[in-house]
Amino acid sequence: MRTRTGPSSPAPADLVLADSLLTAVGQLRRHGRRLAGGPFPVTALSGAQIELVRLVRRRPGLSVAEAAAELGLAPNTVSTLVGQLAEADVLTRLIDPQDRRVARLTLTTHARERVERWRDQRASATAGAIADLDSSQRAELERAVPIIARLAAALAPAPGDPQDAQEEVPDA
Repeated sequence: MRTRTGPSSPAPADLVLADSLLTAVGQLRRHGRRLAGGPFPVTALSGAQIELVRLVRRRPGLSVAEAAAELGLAPNTVSTLVGQLAEADVLTRLIDPQDRRVARLTLTTHARERVERWRDQRASATAGAIADLDSSQRAELERAVPIIARLAAALAPAPGDPQDAQEEVPDA
């Protein structure tokens, strides 16, 4: 994770805002999972496996190295996850025709359908809550989403960053 380095520490108000944002986003994710369940039975896949499945759904055809960079995990960790998910008939590895050393990842049809159904349920539940907001709150939320996305991008590991290969399991 990239952090700002400089002569001063973060302002106390920024620390409070950061803590509040992380708490709210965590609650949003947890409540979304509670309402929609998960794409697979709770005991079937680990959080890291589900995060990889979600990434492959969004970016079919990515390589193990690309998935590792996106998730902030070591390539060997992602390779292990891919092997487990392929054995569970969730992911398939296709040889890249341009470079036979590279495997491209895709979801199996069954897994893709499950993940898309789950995503649709979560989006629908969240859209219902958004519909309950008044117009000014909805407008504030619309303005906040790009800012939150920018914050997330600022926290992403930089290519070649020694922390780029940290073994932290991403929040599913």
